[in-house]
Amino acid sequence: MDFPNEWTQEEYLLHKILLEKNGVKVLLIDTILSPIDKAQTRVYNPYELLQEPKGSVFVFYCDTGKSTLNRLNEYKTKFPDHICISLKGGRGYWRKNMSVKDEQ
Repeated sequence: MDFPNEWTQEEYLLHKILLEKNGVKVLLIDTILSPIDKAQTRVYNPYELLQEPKGSVFVFYCDTGKSTLNRLNEYKTKFPDHICISLKGGRGYWRKNMSVKDEQ
């Protein structure tokens, strides 16, 4: 699977279901110390993230998605064995009641 630089919330939720069915861990990474309501997030800690299985997907978010998109190459360099993606729109566009259905 080719991975883009950004995922919308809907893409994140859908891919999380599909990838985790195939044994790939998908983590939503908080880079601003501000968790998202009704979402399981992890605080950005490079040491802990390096302990995650190779091939895991890290979806980084900030308030607007601009900072994490700008720093995406830094994340990709820091975590070469993982997939790094920015959450489009960041925390500001997150809809806490949005869900997707697994259609398979």
